[in-house]
Amino acid sequence: MSDTAGIPPEGQGGAGRPLGPGSGSSPSGRGAVRRRRRRWVWGVSLGVSLALAGAAAAGWAVYMKLEGNITPDEAAAAELARFEKDRPTALVKDALNILLIGSDSRAGAENRRYGRDPGTERSDTVILLHLSAGRRSATAVSIPRDLMVDVPDCRRPDGSRSAPMFTQFNAAFEVGGSACTIRTVEKLTDIRVDHHVVVDFEGFKDMVDAVDGVEVCLSRPIDDKDAHLHLPAGRVTLDGEQALGYVRARKSLGDGSDTGRIERQQRFLGALVNKVRSNEILLNPVKLYPVLDAATSSLTTDPELASLRGLYELVRGLRDIPTEGVQFLTVPRESYAGDVNRDQLAQPAAGKLFERLRKDEALRVSTDGERKATEKETAAPADSASPEPTFSGNTAAEDTCA
Repeated sequence: MSDTAGIPPEGQGGAGRPLGPGSGSSPSGRGAVRRRRRRWVWGVSLGVSLALAGAAAAGWAVYMKLEGNITPDEAAAAELARFEKDRPTALVKDALNILLIGSDSRAGAENRRYGRDPGTERSDTVILLHLSAGRRSATAVSIPRDLMVDVPDCRRPDGSRSAPMFTQFNAAFEVGGSACTIRTVEKLTDIRVDHHVVVDFEGFKDMVDAVDGVEVCLSRPIDDKDAHLHLPAGRVTLDGEQALGYVRARKSLGDGSDTGRIERQQRFLGALVNKVRSNEILLNPVKLYPVLDAATSSLTTDPELASLRGLYELVRGLRDIPTEGVQFLTVPRESYAGDVNRDQLAQPAAGKLFERLRKDEALRVSTDGERKATEKETAAPADSASPEPTFSGNTAAEDTCA
């Protein structure tokens, strides 16, 4: 057999294909170019794949950290389930009512700075947040801690049960924690509480610091040693420590009443909402992460809400609510007949407010006139079955310096 058997004739490739210049195994031919190109494409693909895998791993690690920050309130869920048959029924699909509870707990090294820890805690601030169906508006209703209410029998931390009592509202949290507070609110308003969130002093400060402070407007300088506040008049950006003193102060700001303190809290929360909604934070991952980290680290929530997915589903529909649609007001109240230092519901205004929230009907807030427990009816739109009431309050769109 010829030594050239199986070798194509000169000028032809396999099966008689013509050989062009530079083909075959020539180190300077197209084959080498193609191999180098394939190696380059493979290297780039591998690099991109590793980068994506690294990003996915980092993203998963961030997700798991934020998810792990949230504390589920299993005890409250169990207690509420026990009394399910006694709880109000939600009337409007997709409308949500969330109870926001600010705890005055002194437990922990940071919170201990604000007083001794007697082993109990009360609700320093309680807000019933109503999110309308379709997320057209968000209405935050403050419930004064000195409001006299009926507190049902509740499970104490030691497992025993308290007797029903008529007492000031913030005692419910001390007696039976978030579950007792929720049952008290539901008994008071006949509104179903779908979710709840508890945050302590340290969590509040962390949230404010995470957004690089919140701007408020002061009509005069503040020098309050008890509140740790030393601030000039005018526009001031408060850090977390200052913000906590600002929303809790009673002696140096306003008339020293809880009414003034609640109004100040509402205006501060409006400013905080504006800061968080700003593109500077929401569109900047570097700034958004510490906000999410601080927000989730400070939360104890019902189990359904205790996940990033649960929180995302909650806030997703809030992005399109205009700031004027984020409303703040205080439940209509008046001095309690048995003690002028306590409050009671002012009727029929309180009943009208609760009914409209329960039915997810529109209401308005206005800063006109006295910021007290007031309510008035405005002219009804042509297609409205009843007048739309206006309550004293404010919105997140208002300038605190106006």
